[in-house]
Amino acid sequence: MRILIVDDDVTSRIIIYTFLTKYGECDIAASGMEALSAFDLAIQGSSPYDLVTLDVNMPAPDGLQVLSMIRDRESKLGIPRKQRAKIIMTTSLCDDQSITTAASRGCDCYLVKPIAWDTLNSVLRSMGFSKD
Repeated sequence: MRILIVDDDVTSRIIIYTFLTKYGECDIAASGMEALSAFDLAIQGSSPYDLVTLDVNMPAPDGLQVLSMIRDRESKLGIPRKQRAKIIMTTSLCDDQSITTAASRGCDCYLVKPIAWDTLNSVLRSMGFSKD
């Protein structure tokens, strides 16, 4: 499984990376622009990401904008919904507006930091991912 971890906070990136390496190969992006570049390169290399964890609060473009851009790219490329990357939003924001916006833009899950690892394990299993 290929995973892209996107977070502007180095500590969050390290923690999520340490956890998700049990599931597959992880790449890291520290900004929305890096995330979009990595996403595009993975598609061009015929090795797209299966999972993207995406922080909401980042400098422009923020996580919600990146989510929209990824879904737009997938649509333009004709990638069927079942084959799109699963996207988990990770954030400290637990307000209804952020959750609703993320859902309307196509996220698959919304997790509030600090992330409960048993919850993340459960979410990953429900998405069809398992530890190697």
